[in-house]
Amino acid sequence: MFPLTLDQIVVRRRGKTILGPVDLVVDQGGPLIILGPNGSGKTTLLRVMHGIERTNGGKVSWAQDRPERHAFVFQSPIIMRRSVAENLAYPLRLVRTPKDDISVAVTHWLTRIGLGHAGSSPASRLSGGERQKLALARALIRKPDVLFLDEPCANLDGHATREIEALLEDTGAGGTRIIMATHDMGQARRLATSVVFMLDGKIHETGEAQDCFDHPQTDAFAAFLRGDIVT
Repeated sequence: MFPLTLDQIVVRRRGKTILGPVDLVVDQGGPLIILGPNGSGKTTLLRVMHGIERTNGGKVSWAQDRPERHAFVFQSPIIMRRSVAENLAYPLRLVRTPKDDISVAVTHWLTRIGLGHAGSSPASRLSGGERQKLALARALIRKPDVLFLDEPCANLDGHATREIEALLEDTGAGGTRIIMATHDMGQARRLATSVVFMLDGKIHETGEAQDCFDHPQTDAFAAFLRGDIVT
């Protein structure tokens, strides 16, 4: 599917430019972490890549365009008013997966995310961390080539965050390309292979993670790495 190329992308809302112009090429590889303060354009960039954000200029192109091979996990997990198991089964039912295969996949993922005891329980009763794990498993159950995540651990405690990160590390090792937005520098340092730093709707810096962290090329990114307020 890669490379993914963004060429002079612009997104406007109510006459205001909130993203762009953005030029970016994303190749295959380990996790790409999109960094920046709140309001910097991280979520909009993710949505553009995933194809769910209307652009006002520029072009998004994949080497092989297969949107059905993308998955997206939002900051606030979307949980259907069904059981935990039914939430997991739903994406497979959409593509008419045989019932026996659905049962095997659902059992596998319930065990993997530590919810084997809760399959028949209403998903609405899950804790925040459990809901996010369920949302992640539901995105992964169809084995996507690319997984987009928007601040998936923003509202979670340390234990739940570690569990989500472990799932993401396993997912990346299995060949799924992870593209994730966060403003958590600790998480970025733990997970990133490459980074994009955004400010005011524009990309200010991009490159291999360790190089960017050790030798920031812009004052804004250096300040962000120090924990300063960047606007």
